[in-house]
Amino acid sequence: MQVILNFSKLLFNLIPLANIPILSNFAAMKGTGRTYLWIIGLITMVLLAGADMLCGGQAAAMVMLHLRAPRVLTALLAGASLALAGGQMQSVLRNPLADPHIMGVSAGAALGAALATMSGFSLSPALQGLTVAAAAFAGAIAAAGIILAASRRFKTAATLLIFGVMLGFIVNALVSALQFSSDSESLKMFYSWSAGSFSNTGWSEICIMTAVLAIGITLAWRNTKGLDIVLFGDEFAQMSGAPVSKIRHRALLSCSLLAATVTAFCGPLGFVGIVAPHMARGIFRTSAHRTILPASLLTGAVTAVTADLISQASPNVLPVASTMAIVGVPIIIYILIKGKGYGG
Repeated sequence: MQVILNFSKLLFNLIPLANIPILSNFAAMKGTGRTYLWIIGLITMVLLAGADMLCGGQAAAMVMLHLRAPRVLTALLAGASLALAGGQMQSVLRNPLADPHIMGVSAGAALGAALATMSGFSLSPALQGLTVAAAAFAGAIAAAGIILAASRRFKTAATLLIFGVMLGFIVNALVSALQFSSDSESLKMFYSWSAGSFSNTGWSEICIMTAVLAIGITLAWRNTKGLDIVLFGDEFAQMSGAPVSKIRHRALLSCSLLAATVTAFCGPLGFVGIVAPHMARGIFRTSAHRTILPASLLTGAVTAVTADLISQASPNVLPVASTMAIVGVPIIIYILIKGKGYGG
């Protein structure tokens, strides 16, 4: 337990990109320096998105329009959404390892997908292609609803966090039971969804993801001052007159909508929700949410499109969930290695 606590503290204070001299110098500057950081970040995102679009060589305009462009835009939207959700969750729970997965939202989506693929559940023939996504979204929203209801009962962030973890364990146990009694074809369909992919969306799904991201950003932006206050703890926030329950509910609602939508269309994707907010804090050298939340959108989008580029550039296309780990795990390991005094 002490190791986990030390690791949690370390993640809040260290991030590899913060050790790059150029970025460190920019971050130390006010105004102009941060403008340069935004420009560098946006250029990086555009270059990576362009490389991802062109991965696989030249293609016909129809292929670009209906296959590659939707995939790249989905990666950008998914990464930004999960990063925004992770950044808010880390603040309201005051845990640097928090993201939608740890609170059981992704587990709820997995249960919905499992029911759709392994129990004979189906929608109308006209919506057959969206059956898994619709069921996953319903499962994620159901899990999020339970967490939101629990947040009204539990007064501390630590208790809510434990509840979310326990909820995830219970739901994962139900998914395992369904897998044990399912046929090979159903299992194959479920594993295909759970492997993660940005390639299963079209323009209609992108419109939905964009609309949900806009709602999530609106809720988060209206909550920035409250998130700044709860970083100091619930007792301090209450003494300062801040409505702690309202702040937490608004953040959890935003996180739930974002995570449910992304998980439904792209599968359960980890690491970006944990890593991207820490990248934003390390680059901009601040914990103020009016800076960190927009920066998390950018670092999350860059992380996700990088993972998709690695996936597409491989001889055999890899699952995005796997490449996301390839991108995210080295950053966490780097933090552990470079952290001074860790474990001591």
